[in-house]
Amino acid sequence: MDYFNYALPVAAYLFGSISAAIVVCHLMGLPDPRGEGSGNPGATNVLRIGGKKAAAITLAGDMLKGLIPVLAARLLGLDDRWVALTALAAFLGHLYPVFFRFRGGKGVATMLGTLVPLCWPAGLATPLTWLVMAKLFRISSLSGLIATALAPLYVWFACHSRDLTAATAAMTVLLFWRHRRNIRNLLAGTEGKLGKNQ
Repeated sequence: MDYFNYALPVAAYLFGSISAAIVVCHLMGLPDPRGEGSGNPGATNVLRIGGKKAAAITLAGDMLKGLIPVLAARLLGLDDRWVALTALAAFLGHLYPVFFRFRGGKGVATMLGTLVPLCWPAGLATPLTWLVMAKLFRISSLSGLIATALAPLYVWFACHSRDLTAATAAMTVLLFWRHRRNIRNLLAGTEGKLGKNQ
């Protein structure tokens, strides 16, 4: 079991480093998302350049990158500390992928994927919050920021684990850092809305 304790976060980082957006765009004959639209290799930008089908596949791939490693940690019976490290490693792989010169996405979908096996009530509440905020404001980045800001609270109150809450809070902080340009646009009132050029 000690072997898996150390190996699984490393494997989670490598798995997270596989960019669903870049792979999907390549297979579907679409432009590299790093050079089109916002330049972000994520589902929202793929929606912008390739449509709903490509975006849906990208979203699923990004979520699975977070879900599968954390689920594996759970099935192996690892304690919360190692489950938390595995989740954080998968998330970091998405943000800073070793296979793509450390230029990754912003992390909302991958974080949502980690939350399902990390703390399943939070894994339900966080995307539900995103959906409600998206319905109200029609701004993807704002919806993601609000949902993930609440995620550590959901984890704490639902699962009462310091390790899981700390990992979720760390992902939230990193996600906000990756969204710093979006935050500036939100404050300036220039952030695009869903269905429009963001």
